[in-house]
Amino acid sequence: MKIASWNVNSLNVRLPHLERWLQEFVPDVVGLQETKLDDERFPAAALDALGYRNVFLGQKTYNGVAILARGHDISDVQMGIPGFEDEQKRAIAATVNGIRIINLYVVNGQDVGTDKYAYKMRWLEAVHDWVAAELKAHPETVVMGDFNIAPDDRDVHDPEVWNESHILTSTAERAHLQALLDLGLHDAFRLHHDEGGIFSWWDYRQAAFRRGLGLRIDLTLVSDALKDRAVASGIDRETRTWERPSDHAPAWVQLG
Repeated sequence: MKIASWNVNSLNVRLPHLERWLQEFVPDVVGLQETKLDDERFPAAALDALGYRNVFLGQKTYNGVAILARGHDISDVQMGIPGFEDEQKRAIAATVNGIRIINLYVVNGQDVGTDKYAYKMRWLEAVHDWVAAELKAHPETVVMGDFNIAPDDRDVHDPEVWNESHILTSTAERAHLQALLDLGLHDAFRLHHDEGGIFSWWDYRQAAFRRGLGLRIDLTLVSDALKDRAVASGIDRETRTWERPSDHAPAWVQLG
């Protein structure tokens, strides 16, 4: 199974990109973030025509998540974080071919010390408790998404700028990510790549992509039970070269 995560940054704009990528990359499961569509406008029929069953949780203009699956049914769907009241549509989970898929669009947080940062902390605490319960029920789990957290200094273009006091790399954010990993999850990318300088997000401003000014904030985390089955992983940066691209590139893991 090839499992991928992609923040498309508006499916209304990026549907042609998604259709092209699905046909070229042919993933088995995809988690989408920032679809930015209410459910009535989600292109379910277009994706069905490409062979991808789909479930989705959206809202107009902001947020929105979805899970796509090729050749397999999608079952046991969970919309949102159980027990966490939230108007923002940022989390969805389902089971595909025996694998539990948890797809997250993690809160950005705006800046350290703001109300939005405090919301990010609460949201991550709720995710931790939810994932802990899911792992007990489903040992074979992949947690994916735009985490809006760069795991360590290898994952930023300039550690002096992206430091322990900066949003996306602050001490508290990284501690929350580590707490998730401590539940028995593994960063699939780091199972196969030790080097730094490989990114999944580049700002639209300052020619960041061309200059290599990026962050790795899109992650696929595999559970202990799947670690040895994760035979390959990577980031498909080719999509970032397309016309009117998302600012994120897909992150993926392949299970043998």
